Parts: sequence; C-alpha cells; structure tokens
Amino acid sequence: MRASGAVPKWRPGCKSDSDDLWTLAGAGITCSAWEEALACHVRSMSRATKLHSRLLKKLPQEVDSLREKYPEASIELWCQDEHRIGLKPILRRVWARKGTRVRAVVRQRYQWMYLYGFVEPQSGKTSWLLMPTVNTAAFSLALAAFAQEQGVGPNTHLLLVLDQAGWHKSAELVIPEGLHLLFLPSHSPELQPAERLWPLSNEPLANRVLTSLDELEQVQAERCRWLQAHPEVIRGRTSFHWWPSLDTT
Repeated sequence: MRASGAVPKWRPGCKSDSDDLWTLAGAGITCSAWEEALACHVRSMSRATKLHSRLLKKLPQEVDSLREKYPEASIELWCQDEHRIGLKPILRRVWARKGTRVRAVVRQRYQWMYLYGFVEPQSGKTSWLLMPTVNTAAFSLALAAFAQEQGVGPNTHLLLVLDQAGWHKSAELVIPEGLHLLFLPSHSPELQPAERLWPLSNEPLANRVLTSLDELEQVQAERCRWLQAHPEVIRGRTSFHWWPSLDTT
C-alpha cells in the first residue's frame, strides 16, 4: 500500500502498524489477513460511483423537463458514439485443437473510416452511419440524417446522450429541431450504453483481412443491417439496469 501512494482511512479504534499488520486497539485483536483488515478500512466512494449517481439523477430530470416543455410531443431517449474501423486487422481468440498452433493472417495497413452508432437502449433500436472522418461538419450531417430517419421535429423530441468530444460541443454544430443533447461526465465511457455496440459491430471484421475500404464498407453495412433487424441482441447489451424507462419516468 505504501508503494501505491494511497492514504488509507481507518475506522475509529483501528490503527495500522505495518503494511500487513493491523490492530483493532479497542478489542486487542490483531488482524494479519488482508480480508480482515478491510473491515477497518473506510473506502471513499469511487469516482465511477459518483459519476453514475450524478447521471442517474440527471437523466430522469431531463426527460421530465422535456415532457413538461412539450406536453403534446412524444419523447425518446437515445445515446450515440463513434467507432474507428479500418484495414488494420482486429484480432480475437479462436477455438483450436489442443496442441495445434493458432494462426491469423494479417496485413497491417492504416486506412480508416468511422462508424456512427445511435441506439435506444430500452427498445434496442439502432441507427448507423459510415463516415470518412469525425469533425463538426461530419457530425452535423450525421445528426441531420438521424433526425430525418427518426422523424424528429415538433411532434417528436429526442434526448441524445453522448460524450464530450470536441465536435459534439462545437459552437458551429448544427442541431436539428427537436433534438436535444445531454453530455456525459468527462472520461466516463462506462456510463455510455453505445460503447457496447462495438464488440457486436466488429464481429465480421475480426481475424479477417479486407482488401480495401470499399470492401470494409460493404461488410460493415451488412452487419449493421443485421443488428437493426435484431433489436433483442442490442437490448441485451445496452439496456443498463439503471437506464430510465420512459414508461415510468
């Protein structure tokens, strides 16, 4: 513990004699096992727990605020993220007979495109877009295409949860009418349901050599269409237990 630089806090009546010896002074009990010593250690609330608590309170409040402001409109709650894909192979583990050597053919090339993923965690509905880059102009186009696809407007308002990437918060970003952005706390990908999309979208790209970006686009588009047709698969990955249900909020 000394080497890590951590400064432990101890419950009243507990004191630390060394790295591996704790004494419960009031009862005269010596704890030499780490598991027992943890009973005396007062752990501070982790940063992830604090961020989760903050978002857990804010999301229902934002949904209620939209319902009060637009009582005649339907309200939807989605989230969004981007994922870089390219010709550099994605390597994954594979099944093989015991005693045999597993091989993966690779060609290291550095050409990229970006997959924009929108997901409604409660229903498992998704929307996908393949773009050559990520910047404010590209994201404005992505939002416009998504809003048109989902019928966002005066009668349908959509709250979109996303991270604080620079192009998400740019003053030059064009946000369609009826679309409202809610930003996650910084450096908190564990709170983003859309992060769970990428292991699913990567399935046909793993352990595979693609010859060009055109082939990559074709393979990825086919996978996205399959995922759109199977919302139950998406829902099983993205519907966090704390994610608010619009039926009850």
